[in-house]
Amino acid sequence: MADEITRDQIDWITFDCYGTLVDWEGAFGSLCYSIGLRNTPEPPPGPELRRRWEEIQFEIIQGPYQTYKHILAESIRSWCLEMDYRWSDSYGPAMTTAMRSIQAFHDTKPALERAREAGLNLAIISNTDRDIITHSIKQIGVPFDKVIVAEDVGAYKPSPKVFEYAIEQIGADPARMLHTAFGFKYDIGPAQQFGMKTAWVNRNAEKLPNDQIQPDFIWPDLWGLAAYAGRPYDV
Repeated sequence: MADEITRDQIDWITFDCYGTLVDWEGAFGSLCYSIGLRNTPEPPPGPELRRRWEEIQFEIIQGPYQTYKHILAESIRSWCLEMDYRWSDSYGPAMTTAMRSIQAFHDTKPALERAREAGLNLAIISNTDRDIITHSIKQIGVPFDKVIVAEDVGAYKPSPKVFEYAIEQIGADPARMLHTAFGFKYDIGPAQQFGMKTAWVNRNAEKLPNDQIQPDFIWPDLWGLAAYAGRPYDV
């Protein structure tokens, strides 16, 4: 199916930000491990700790809407309680600071610049607050034509409300949008339900999480985007 989606069929590339454009997993793996080290000399590996924290925050975002800063604080508090780690009121603000400080992947800026040079419009659709995404865009170093965040909608992906609002704000045919995301359960299926094409950025070489949902593209990194835009990386 992906071979049928030519460059001239797409006008907009929309992105999940965290984990797709910036190293969300690495940042929060490090933060969770640092909290673990305050409680035990041998905590589980950072990726394992981060996965459990992410599961908790995923459950919370599907409840009543709260700002993402509150979600971060509530999720890390619940995680500490489950892990039997001592709680500090500093952890909530530390999560927000970490979110604002996450650095872009090495391929993000050049790949986005190549997409923009090819005439593609770029948009972010993200589960965060506007004051947090502002810092993330600074880390990325590339302007976006549209930025939609959960705070604008009062809901978090995978809620269809987010994609419905984003498509309305962008004002383009969803069939001419390619939604590019790392977060399979947050993004790929929900975007397809609105007729968007999808690209799964599978940086960890994982198996397809759901055989019933087939992305149009599976890229190991964002150089797949550059190649699709007709401006691949020259070694």
